Amino acid sequence: MRSSVARGAVLLAAILVSQAVLAQAWPNRPVRFLVPFAAGAGINDIMARLVGQHLGAGLGQPVVIENRAGAGGIAGTDAAAKAARS
Repeated sequence: MRSSVARGAVLLAAILVSQAVLAQAWPNRPVRFLVPFAAGAGINDIMARLVGQHLGAGLGQPVVIENRAGAGGIAGTDAAAKAARS
């Protein structure tokens, strides 16, 4: 009997914790949008800014456009690969 009550309490705690995790808003901080081209360098930068503007409105969070030009796009790709995951 005691084991059954303990299992039920653990199950209830797990359900409550999972519900709290699901209730968190995402994203909960500004979104970084890495562009591997220079700012103002043509259609790539313009499109990134347009997408960022609409993405920010849809998510309810600011979208920061971060231009990482250099080495034919490798600098931006490297920065994206090494970015912190959330």
